[in-house]
Amino acid sequence: MPRSGHIALAGAPNVGKSSLLNRLVGQHLAIVSPRAQTTRLPVVGLRTEGDTQYVFHDLPGLLDPAYLMQARMRELALDTIGRMDLVLHLHPAPDAPAPEFVRVAPLERSLEAPVLTVYTKGDLLPPGRRAELRRTANVVSATSGDGLDELLARAREHLPERAFAYDPADVGTQPLRFFVVEYLREAAFELLADELPYGFTAEVEEFREAERPVYIRVTLFVERESQKHIVIGAGGRTIKAIGAHARRRLEELIGAPVYLDTWVKALPNWRKSASALTRFGFPYTESP
Repeated sequence: MPRSGHIALAGAPNVGKSSLLNRLVGQHLAIVSPRAQTTRLPVVGLRTEGDTQYVFHDLPGLLDPAYLMQARMRELALDTIGRMDLVLHLHPAPDAPAPEFVRVAPLERSLEAPVLTVYTKGDLLPPGRRAELRRTANVVSATSGDGLDELLARAREHLPERAFAYDPADVGTQPLRFFVVEYLREAAFELLADELPYGFTAEVEEFREAERPVYIRVTLFVERESQKHIVIGAGGRTIKAIGAHARRRLEELIGAPVYLDTWVKALPNWRKSASALTRFGFPYTESP
């Protein structure tokens, strides 16, 4: 009987969840940045090996929210954790030992799914320390791939016997529109000043997938009128660079040429607006 199950990649911000997801599925699905709190909405990646299908959920980092968007991010992560077959509590190996998961994710009801501690960034440890940690937990490296086979074997033991929910050839479950926004945000984290990427988002206005190149019209949103010229840049250089970054990622994902038509608008304080957040895909939660 095949095994299939949903697995949360959970933990504090910037512990390597997105890097690990990308390594596990063999595709750059989740955006990666050295800055914390880059994942806003869960990214779902698939890995199918033989009679086992792993459905990984890369979740927003669990943090104390300072404004409404962060509150919705946290609520979404906690809700997802409560629906999983297995939870992987990720924690950087150099910062071991990891705290108890209930301190990181205080849930309103007890968690039925098993929780496994997984130490990430294992390549940053000397071999002796790595071996010591492996006596009690999995230690992995998204950079080298070390420890992934052991992690997958251990995770498989906790997955229920059930038929596959997705085509074994698939690597993700979300629509291409979702990744358009994600890759544009990744470019913003790479190319813009420190604070601006947190007030940056995007919305797909038109998507003509049957055309070649695939035509995608996107509006880029910032929180203040004064930020628009930063996104556009002198002579349009910055917005062209943002579009080029996203286009490369999309073409790799869909295997076809892409034309991105980008526009910039200001939507004041959208991160604190319930209606704007609902518009951008964040489910409703109470304000902190």
